[in-house]
Amino acid sequence: MKILVIEDEPDLLDTIQKSLEKEKYLVETAATYFSALEKVGVYDYDCILLDITLPDGNGLAILEELKKQQKAEGVIIISAKNSLDDKVAGLELGADDYLAKPFHLAELHARVKSVLRRRKFAGSNLVVLDNVQIDPDKHQVWVSGVELVLNRKEFDILLYLVTNKQRLVTKTALAEHVWGDHIDEADSFEFIYSQIKNLRKKLRDYQAEIEIQAIYGIGYKLVSA
Repeated sequence: MKILVIEDEPDLLDTIQKSLEKEKYLVETAATYFSALEKVGVYDYDCILLDITLPDGNGLAILEELKKQQKAEGVIIISAKNSLDDKVAGLELGADDYLAKPFHLAELHARVKSVLRRRKFAGSNLVVLDNVQIDPDKHQVWVSGVELVLNRKEFDILLYLVTNKQRLVTKTALAEHVWGDHIDEADSFEFIYSQIKNLRKKLRDYQAEIEIQAIYGIGYKLVSA
């Protein structure tokens, strides 16, 4: 799962990023209004943690931009401003939750998981597709009740394709979602081909009832086998 943290306090931003990365999330950050606006305009995220009080703009305007672009990111407002007006305005603009500073990291993690379950998995702790069952929190996969061991990137690829089942996912979108900002440093998609090849073989070996179709020159689609 890919998360964007928009926060201008350096220490808090670093603390949130490290704590989420320990939970196996892919985390990107933005410390200003304009850098955040650029990122949400270019990339897609599963969840955004949004401080509405930024040095160069109002975070609520970022919510307005997400709404204008009809983007589906889950948004949790994290702000020292705990007024009812701010909370209502944020929720009316499409935010999923509001967390006032200071907060415990355990509560933040619980809120993130709750938003992801509602947004991506219809409120369930498990994702089930044909005979494949995925636990996003524990990073575990089972095929017909037998655990399928995947490395970190194989798991991330599978989960992203499952949450976009029957949709064509471009190589660029897949790379950006699983590898984040570092994708800009790559000069080819060879690393994706390798992970996809291994993942497809494992799914076949375990007789999974789903398969990853390659759409030549474009990307991939997850379909029932």
